[in-house]
Amino acid sequence: MSHTTTPTPATADVVILGGGLAGLSLAIQLRQRDPTIEVVVLERNAHPVREAAFKVGESSVEIGAHYFAHVLGLRDHLEQEQIRKFGFRFFFSEGRTDIDRCTELGVSQLLPAPSWQLDRGRFENFLGEQARALGVDFRDACVVRGFDIGVDDTPHLIRYEHDGQAHTLTARWMVDAAGRAGLIKRKLDLAQANDHDVNAVWWRVDGFVDPNDWSTDADWLQRCTPADRWRSTNHMCGPGYWFWLIPLASGAHSLGIVCDAKMHPLDTMNTHAKAMDWLRAHQPAMARAIDKDAHGVQDFLFLRHFSYGCKQVFSADRWALTGEAGLFLDPFYSPGSDFIAMSNTYICELIGKDRAGEQFAPYASIYQQLYFSFYESTLSIYQDQYPLFGDAQVMPLKVVWDYTFYWALLAPLFFAQRQSDIATLGRLRPQFTLGRQLNLAVQPLLRDWGERNAAAGVFDADDPRTHDRAMLDQFTLGWFHEMNRALMDELDAGAFADRIDANVVRMRGLAAELLERAREHWPDIDDHGLDALLVGVDESGEQLDGHWYLCEAPVLA
Repeated sequence: MSHTTTPTPATADVVILGGGLAGLSLAIQLRQRDPTIEVVVLERNAHPVREAAFKVGESSVEIGAHYFAHVLGLRDHLEQEQIRKFGFRFFFSEGRTDIDRCTELGVSQLLPAPSWQLDRGRFENFLGEQARALGVDFRDACVVRGFDIGVDDTPHLIRYEHDGQAHTLTARWMVDAAGRAGLIKRKLDLAQANDHDVNAVWWRVDGFVDPNDWSTDADWLQRCTPADRWRSTNHMCGPGYWFWLIPLASGAHSLGIVCDAKMHPLDTMNTHAKAMDWLRAHQPAMARAIDKDAHGVQDFLFLRHFSYGCKQVFSADRWALTGEAGLFLDPFYSPGSDFIAMSNTYICELIGKDRAGEQFAPYASIYQQLYFSFYESTLSIYQDQYPLFGDAQVMPLKVVWDYTFYWALLAPLFFAQRQSDIATLGRLRPQFTLGRQLNLAVQPLLRDWGERNAAAGVFDADDPRTHDRAMLDQFTLGWFHEMNRALMDELDAGAFADRIDANVVRMRGLAAELLERAREHWPDIDDHGLDALLVGVDESGEQLDGHWYLCEAPVLA
């Protein structure tokens, strides 16, 4: 339905092209920061939109969850109308029908920093209502027909249709939040490919898919408290791919296959029938679990080469790109909302400086460099790593490392509202540089380790983490649990710097132990530059509370 209770304004301070997750959350953030700012949002879809089978990108993690809950103040809605997420959960279940006998990686209890599974239709309907309540002129069922980008102090001119009528609008700032349509990106030829060649197919089904239905083993069912594995983002992992299961509060389940294009071609799964055949071959237990009348199919979609970068996202000419209009990484670890949170915050800072009469152009360049550095560091976690996904020995170690990298640097920066604090970032540049270097060395080390395992066709028979029926419980890794909790600490500048210092020390210790373990299995493995970065670290790794990082990891048999 359309809303025409107010006339179309001829001018605005900010026009946002696209009223999805990125555009509406930006509009809300702008109005909360400055109730006098005039914001117009032009959205193609008519509101309210359907629930469940609307958009993917339903799983949130700590940065995005904190942004929605605390920066935008929407925690009540998340708690009451969405599903509290039970963390990530991984099953190494390629070709298996007995999921309760597969190696499982996850938490047995909720971690302190919350995140949620988002029914995107329900959430975007709510965001639209919130935006209007704050005074945002949110115009749904609009089609943008074109625009002229202003230079210097000339306003932008936007042409669009609404209710069958042609309209024009001028605005000092224009933000592209139109998703993969990338309106500014296309006009200015800003698209940039990356080397992460992955595809995805996904669909939604009626009803919840409950892992408790996969077993009658009482011990297995009671590993988690509460026994709600269904609330996790469940990953069914195999070489070159993962299959997701995400519950939606409207009573549906989101399902998807994400895969390395070289190992699992898209044309083997680009229809629902093909996808089900693919599951029967690679995840037969999942095929059996969802191939039921109770799980009626709501939709089916696919996307080829979904990962990409962007040449520019913030401009001194008062335009910006946010969300998928700019760049997109990979749904593994669910970083989409994180990058919306960061880009929206940078855009708010730039607009705020401009409205205060400050010079904002230098900051557009600085913020873009920071944003692109976050993108490039995060991309290294995914690129060329999909062959590892079925390795029950190496992949759990990679997951622990990847979480540690995220919670050590980027997440604390956002939680502390310091991602735009140039002075703090300058002071901490050596620590962030070392953290990035450690990650860039650890990722190829893990990849090399996995390739050697795959070539040998064997895993370590003495390692309990590779045994059937093992659960690797991240919750009871005390330091790991504490890193998650510590994200919520309120720290002054000195204490924040000390926290980042300690986090990088922890990263060095963990990297040292990963290298030691890799050499135990493959003595001649390349260190990929880690030895030079670990000078001064004891062979057994930096120690925390008298324990090595991984040797104490509990295994629930």
